[in-house]
Amino acid sequence: MWYRTKQQTLPTTILAFALAAGMLHGQQAAGHDALQLHDALQQRLAELHGESGAPGVVAGVVLRDGTSLGLAAGMSDTVLRIPMLPSDRLLQGSVGKTYVAAVAMQLVHDGKLDLDAKVSHYLGLEDWYPHLPNHADVTVRQLMNHTSGIIRYEFNDRFIDDLLAQPAKVWYPEEHLAYLFDTEAPFPAGEGWDYSDTNYIILGIIIERLTSNPYYEEMRRRILEPLALQHTVPSDSRRIPGLVQGYAGVENPFRLPEAVIVDGEFAINPQFEWTGGGIASTAQDLARWAEALYEGRAFDESLLPVMLDGVPARLGPDTQYGLGVIIRPTSLGTSWGHSGFFPGYLTEMAYFPDHEIAVAVQVNSSDFRNLRVTPAQMLMELATKIAEW
Repeated sequence: MWYRTKQQTLPTTILAFALAAGMLHGQQAAGHDALQLHDALQQRLAELHGESGAPGVVAGVVLRDGTSLGLAAGMSDTVLRIPMLPSDRLLQGSVGKTYVAAVAMQLVHDGKLDLDAKVSHYLGLEDWYPHLPNHADVTVRQLMNHTSGIIRYEFNDRFIDDLLAQPAKVWYPEEHLAYLFDTEAPFPAGEGWDYSDTNYIILGIIIERLTSNPYYEEMRRRILEPLALQHTVPSDSRRIPGLVQGYAGVENPFRLPEAVIVDGEFAINPQFEWTGGGIASTAQDLARWAEALYEGRAFDESLLPVMLDGVPARLGPDTQYGLGVIIRPTSLGTSWGHSGFFPGYLTEMAYFPDHEIAVAVQVNSSDFRNLRVTPAQMLMELATKIAEW
């Protein structure tokens, strides 16, 4: 376990020594409490892992005072029998949209991006743009809250066939969009809701046009470096440093091997996900990101209510989707966060404003049929334990 305050990071053994020696002075009581809470959370996570059927699980939490903890249970590789560690990286899947949304909100604050402008204002001169569904009417806000009517490309059978035929291919964003060219939208822009990675691919293109820089460079400069998210990296290669083995199951929608990393390389190039997700991290870094994002430190705090202004979403009872954020009612009050899927990995991240705590849970399995306890259930169990502590 790593113990982290907003100022420092210490291994548990060093922290325990520092506490015993009185080296943390005013932080001494809080440090002892954090160690006790860590042990309680670690025990509960191990129990949940044992019930879940997942190979392994990592979790990160950030407490009200800014202290963060990393937890792990199970195996990162079931063949080699490698234990999962809090420092292991997993793919976030669609949780990566939260970083894209934050960069977009920075551009809104800078006056470079208008949420209610037509997307055609930014991309209308592109040769391919008139071939998109709802191209004449869709706005930036509708991209971000999934009311655009522009559906997913990634589960298109032709795309999956092409992905498997060229597993090392580096994909350009416009190539994703081509799978939807000249198709009919399921509803007019702004008159329905349909979750779609394609929306955030288009948003990523807009970000690159406005900044004249690659999106990942903007994310690093605007998000990762200022917030010291040192264990968060783009998933832009078949070899991602520190990424643990993922298990997609025997029958998975991308038709990949059950174990998605073969001889050190991902079976396909995860780079294709780009601004639809496109991030690998530790769970502790992810929880720290949730705390920073929803406490207003990722962009101008005055825009946080704009991000949290949601529309009804088909993601559960009374659930809404804002600008890159899922807004859910829970037993601990409203939560703000996101869910993520990428073959071999599932992620849940949430911030509970009533308690000022953030929790992230990741498992190295996307084998839904064999998961008896989901990451969302694990997250709520850990959050409840923290709230009651």
